Amino acid sequence: MSVNERVGAAEPGKTGKQQGAVTETSGLKKVVAASMVGTVVEWYEFFLYATAASLVFGHVFFPNAGSELDGIIAAFVTYAVGFIARPLGGIVFGQIGDRLGRKHTLQVTIVMVGVATFLMGCLPGFDTIGYWAPALLVALRFIQGFAVGGEWGGAVLLVAEHSPNKSRGFWSSWPQAAVPVGNLLATLVLLTMSTLLPADQFLSWGWRVAFWLSAIIVIIGYYIRTHVSEAPIFLEARAQVEADKAVNYGVLEVVRKYPKGILGAMGLRFAENILYYIIVSFSIVYLVVVHQYDTSQLLLALLIAHVVHFLVIPQVGRLSDALGRKPVYLAGAVLGSTWAFFAFPMFDTLNPVLIVLAITVGLCFHALMYAGQPAIMSEMFPTRMRYSGVSLGYQVTSILAGSMAPIIAAALLQKYNSWVPVAIYIMIACAITVVAVVTLKETKGVSLREVDAVDARKHGLDPAPALK
Repeated sequence: MSVNERVGAAEPGKTGKQQGAVTETSGLKKVVAASMVGTVVEWYEFFLYATAASLVFGHVFFPNAGSELDGIIAAFVTYAVGFIARPLGGIVFGQIGDRLGRKHTLQVTIVMVGVATFLMGCLPGFDTIGYWAPALLVALRFIQGFAVGGEWGGAVLLVAEHSPNKSRGFWSSWPQAAVPVGNLLATLVLLTMSTLLPADQFLSWGWRVAFWLSAIIVIIGYYIRTHVSEAPIFLEARAQVEADKAVNYGVLEVVRKYPKGILGAMGLRFAENILYYIIVSFSIVYLVVVHQYDTSQLLLALLIAHVVHFLVIPQVGRLSDALGRKPVYLAGAVLGSTWAFFAFPMFDTLNPVLIVLAITVGLCFHALMYAGQPAIMSEMFPTRMRYSGVSLGYQVTSILAGSMAPIIAAALLQKYNSWVPVAIYIMIACAITVVAVVTLKETKGVSLREVDAVDARKHGLDPAPALK
C-alpha cells in the first residue's frame, strides 16, 4: 500500500482505485489544510512583530533612542531575540516531535505563540513602566520565537511525510505558502488600523488590536490540528525505535550521524532568509526613514506583494517536482543576488507602481528558494530524526541570517547613507547559498522509505516494520 493510499480511512463501497482518489483529494488536502492554518496563525503573529518593530516599537518601547534609526535598530534587536530562541525551540520540539509525533507538538506550539502574542498587545509602553516595558517585550518575544522554532519543522513534515514521492515538492510547498498568508493578514490589519486612525491613536492603541485578534485564529487553528493523523511512515519509524532499543532518534543522533545534512540545510537557508527579511522588513525602514514614504501606501504595497507570493509558491513547488530541486533553487539564489541593485533605485523613484513591482519581484525570487525547502530538507534525513534535522538546519541559520539581516542593513544604511552596501551584503549571502546548492544531491522523486532503508543499512539497524 502506498503512502498516498494510507492517508485517510477506507470508505465502505469504494474500490481500491476509487479509495485512492478519495484519499488524494480528501486525506492529503485535510493534512495540508491543518498544516497551513496553524502556520498562518503562527506567522501572522511572528511577522506582525516584524512590521510593528519597523513602525511602532521604536516609539512605544524605545523613545529615548538618539535618533529614529537608533530606535528602530533597538526594536530590531528585540526582534532578533525571537530568532535566537527559535533554534532552542527547534531542538526541544524536534526531540519531542521525533519521539511523540508531529501532531501533538504542533498543538503545543500554536497555543504558546498565541498566548505570547496576545500578551504583547497588553504591554504598557516605556512612558508607563519604564524599562520593564522593553524587558517584558523581550521575554514574550523569546517565548514566541521558541514556539515558532518548533512549528515549522512539524508543519512541513506533517505534509511531506504524507505526500506521494512524485509530487512532494508541490504538496509540501503549501505550508510555505501559508507564510505570506499570515504576513498578508498582519499587513492587512495594520493597514486598516493605520488608515482609519490618526497617527497618535495608532501609536497609542491601534497597533494593539492586531495582536489581540490573534486569539481568534489560534482557537481555529488548534481545533483543526486536532483532526489530523500522523503519517504512516512516522508511525513505522516510531515502532522501530520502540522495538529496537539500539535505534536512536532526535537531536543528538542527527548531529552525530548527519552533520553534512545539517550544514547543507543551513547553506540552503542562508540567502533565502536574509533576502526575505530585507524585502519585508528593511524595505519598510528604507522607505519610511530615507524618503518619509506614507505608511499606508507602503503597507498596501506589501499587501499586493504577499498575495502574489502566495500564488507563486505552490507553482514553484510543482516546478521542483518537474525540473528537480537543484535547478529551481539555484535560479532563486542567482536571481536573488541581483534584486537589491534594481530594487532600491526603484524605491528611490517613490513611484507606487515601481515600489510594488520591486517588492513583488523580490518575493518571486525568494519563492524559487523557499517553495522547495520542505521537500529538499525532508529528503535529507531519515524519519527517526527528520524533525530534529530539518529544525536544526532551518532554525539555527535564522540566528545568523534573518535575525541579523534588518539590523545589519539598518546599520549599513546609517553608516554609509547608501543602499549599495546592503546590496553587496545580499549578493554575498546568495553566493554562499549557490555553493550549498551546487554541492547538493538531487533528490527529486526519492522515496522517504528508501531514505530510511539506506539509513538502516548504513548504521546496521533493522528496517522499520511496515504497519498493517
